[in-house]
Amino acid sequence: MITSDAITWTASNEPHPARAASQRSYSAVAKGDLAEWLTVYAEDAVLEDPVGPSMFDPDGRGHHGHEGLSAFWHLAIAPIERFEFVIHDSFANGNTCANIGTITTTFPDGGSTKTDLIMVYVVNDDGRVASMKAYWEPERTMATYTWG
Repeated sequence: MITSDAITWTASNEPHPARAASQRSYSAVAKGDLAEWLTVYAEDAVLEDPVGPSMFDPDGRGHHGHEGLSAFWHLAIAPIERFEFVIHDSFANGNTCANIGTITTTFPDGGSTKTDLIMVYVVNDDGRVASMKAYWEPERTMATYTWG
């Protein structure tokens, strides 16, 4: 089990490039470090979080390249006061890793939500994320909102 201030990893932790990339991504998000986060992703990466149309991606086409990922960061990650990741399970095979977890987000006003989700990371030959798809339902997340 890996535990840090913002990441609890109770899942399998066998070495795997996609699993390691996912862990680097969570760490950068927890630290609020956009520059570090972008180093985890390939220049032509595609991020879908959540998959399909959402408040972060009305057309459901994903965020493309570092420019698109940076825009996503400023819209969805930067406004959050704190992220806490709990990874319950992790399945890695080939160049892919699927993590099952819960992310608690705390807003500047002290309110918070919990998101249960599956995050699928595909890495390229350099071990950088080529694709990340997060499967979660915004309505279910908003139903967990607690006031600060």
